Amino acid sequence: MQIEVTINDKLVTWDVEKDEFLADTLRSHGFLSVKKACETSCCGLCTVWVDDKSVLSCSLLSLRVHGKKITTIEGVPKQAEEFARILTAEGAEQCGFCSPGFIMNVLAMKNELVNPSEDEIIHYLTGNLCRCTGYMGQLRAVKTYLGVVEG
Repeated sequence: MQIEVTINDKLVTWDVEKDEFLADTLRSHGFLSVKKACETSCCGLCTVWVDDKSVLSCSLLSLRVHGKKITTIEGVPKQAEEFARILTAEGAEQCGFCSPGFIMNVLAMKNELVNPSEDEIIHYLTGNLCRCTGYMGQLRAVKTYLGVVEG
C-alpha cells in the first residue's frame, strides 16, 4: 500500500505493508537515528514527532501516518546539536544509543512546557530509558537547556 507523508519537510510516497511499523519504514528509508530496542513500546529509542507530537514509532503502523508530517532528529539538526552540547557538558552523554529518541522528547518538551518543575520534567521523560547514565546528568542538562528557573 502507498502512503504519502512529509518527512523532515520533504513530501514523499512510500510503499508499506499493512502490518509495518513506522520505525521499520523510517529505517528502511535511511533514517537510522530511529532505533528499536525493547519491542514493547517502553524505551523511547524510537521517538519521532508526528504532527509535532512525540510518538513511539515502533508501535505506530505506517499506514496511520498517511498525510501527516513526520520529524526525525535529522529534521531538527540545529536544535539537536544545541541540546547535545549541553548534554555532553553535563557529562550525561555515554554510548549515545538512546540519544536520538531522548533528544526528540526533550525538544518536544521545550515546545510544550514553560518553566516545568523537576517533577514535570521527570514525568515527561519517564519513557526514555538509558542504560549508561544515572539520569542526574541528563536532568541537569534538560534544566539548563530549558532555562528552568528554580525558586
